[in-house]
Amino acid sequence: MKAIKIAGAAVASVVIVLALLMVIGIPSGFVTSAIQSRVERDTGYRVTIAGTTRVSLWPSLNLTLNNLTLEDPKDRTGINRVVIDSLQADMSLSSAWSGHPQVSQLVVTHPVIYLPLLRERLPNANPPKLGPAIDASPVSIDRVKIRDGSLAFSPTRDRVESRIDAINADAVIGPDRKLAFTGTARAGESAIKFDIKAAPPTSPIDRANVPVEFAIDMPGTLPRLSGKAEVRLNGPIVMFNGVSGMLGDGAFNGWASVDIASKPLVKLDLDFQRLDIAVAKSEAASASQPWSDAPINVSGLNYVDAQTRISAVEAHIGDAHFAPAAIDARLAGGIVKASVSNLGAYGGQISSEVILDATSGSPSFAMHSDLVGVRALPLLTSLAHFDRLDGKLQAKLALRSVGGSQRALMSNLQGTVFADFQDGAIRGINVAQMIRSLTTSTLSGWQDSKELSTDLSRLSASFRVDKGQAVTTDLNLVGPLVKVTGAGTIDLGTKLIAFRVEPKLVLTTEGQGRTSDPVGFGIPVIIDGSWSQPRIYPEMSGIFDNPDAAYAKLREMGKGLFGPNGAGLNDLLGGLGLSGNASGSGAGSGNQPSQPSTSGGLGGSLGETLGNLIQQGLNSGAPGRSRSMPTTPGTPPPQAAPSAPAQSDPPPVAQDSQPDSQPMNDVLRQLFNR
Repeated sequence: MKAIKIAGAAVASVVIVLALLMVIGIPSGFVTSAIQSRVERDTGYRVTIAGTTRVSLWPSLNLTLNNLTLEDPKDRTGINRVVIDSLQADMSLSSAWSGHPQVSQLVVTHPVIYLPLLRERLPNANPPKLGPAIDASPVSIDRVKIRDGSLAFSPTRDRVESRIDAINADAVIGPDRKLAFTGTARAGESAIKFDIKAAPPTSPIDRANVPVEFAIDMPGTLPRLSGKAEVRLNGPIVMFNGVSGMLGDGAFNGWASVDIASKPLVKLDLDFQRLDIAVAKSEAASASQPWSDAPINVSGLNYVDAQTRISAVEAHIGDAHFAPAAIDARLAGGIVKASVSNLGAYGGQISSEVILDATSGSPSFAMHSDLVGVRALPLLTSLAHFDRLDGKLQAKLALRSVGGSQRALMSNLQGTVFADFQDGAIRGINVAQMIRSLTTSTLSGWQDSKELSTDLSRLSASFRVDKGQAVTTDLNLVGPLVKVTGAGTIDLGTKLIAFRVEPKLVLTTEGQGRTSDPVGFGIPVIIDGSWSQPRIYPEMSGIFDNPDAAYAKLREMGKGLFGPNGAGLNDLLGGLGLSGNASGSGAGSGNQPSQPSTSGGLGGSLGETLGNLIQQGLNSGAPGRSRSMPTTPGTPPPQAAPSAPAQSDPPPVAQDSQPDSQPMNDVLRQLFNR
């Protein structure tokens, strides 16, 4: 802002000198020294004219200067300067003779204003006092054209220049002294279109209220911003009072100020009815895509200080929706501290504090967040494009990291996370069906389908994160038909997982509320690989380390699956189109032999049968115990002379149960998904 004011003063001084010289008839060769003296007297800046000076009298008085440089003689860095390729002024000869030059058009070609960026605010820094060239200039200008201008922001430390290029603008001053400033520009890949109207006073502009109307368009980056304000200069402070307008479809009001003495200090307080902020979707949003190694550059935060408060009745950030929303943020010395409290989010509330440190080459951040009663599905879908979990979410996060890219930030993550989902569902996955499928083969991927889901009463886990490795020992999933506990590690940097879980099926009408424990699968399950397509398979060492315990577990599985008296079997047989009897007597038609009765009822007998069938299959074909399951559970194992059963082994199945072998095969197929 200071450089722009000085450039304006210098241009006005040049025009005055040129007009006076033409009036008194001094040759153009003497113009350079006269201009240099007048500009330095009015602004304190030194002007250098390295190109030619041309004067034309036809069809109107035309003055052209080439290759101008305006510099601060006290600036040893050489950053604070203005460079202009050419400056052309058109005026009538009569106005030049009158002593009050009337410039009809001033064309500034390829001006570049270099603005130094400071990391520290300088004490007692004030802009230079400008003379009458600004406040009471005898020259009047009707129109100013800027062609292919630039603003170059040059930090003295980072040596990385950022620019606003392709500035093409027209400033027209009407008869009523109203200024219309319109044009276009480009900041990086973003196009900018602006339209500013103001009514500057006839008196000195300092401490005068100037009504301003503005409209700024940045397609694809920012919704259309339009509004009005009362602008007032108070020394080095530019004040915007009574700010009101529209950002996209949302109305806002508030105030702002900018201290431009040295390092800018921005103060902002705005209240929105509706706030829409577009967020670019990350290329690594998909679980199958690796994190990006593209550098994250936040060094610009070191060159401005800010104190802001933004509130909104409702806010849309990307695809996420919050109502109400209020954020307080403070930026000082390259460190941002932002906090939200009682942020309304999908039926619950979020309180959070984020600290971003941009003072070093690798930015670091720390975050503390509490989520209470938030609906998980819309929140995770909008923020992380994750649509697999639903339910009421309570979570606590305390995380920190450092890194110059997405991959580096995720690989260096440290802290703790606790999440608890209640009364919801896992969408796209049927966990009970997956467990049954494990009896036939290793699974590749989550076996997901839009038609599948797993209702859950609760899913909870706590993680300790160190160098991107999130470790949990208390994973717990409880649903109406399944229970899973386990432990494992998630590698956040490489998107890999390694879990060992203990699944348990609950297939009785009593569900999780029954008095006995759910029935374990009998063998731990391993889940490892990428978190988008992991391998899922039984840990077979569990069966080999203690085969007797595994057989007993599988026998017990039959009891638990169908209840102590076979009550659950009736439901299963009915689903197969068969008849059943919980007591084991008279299953099927009346002339069929009855089932044997044991102390455990039909469920116990079936459990023993399952255990014996599996044990015989594992023992067949080789001396001792074999390590392979029968390839076809419905086919009876080969007859072999069994060894004498131990005293603790269950009694063999009675021979008169053979007529029910086909229903039993159907039961096994239903149970093991074959």
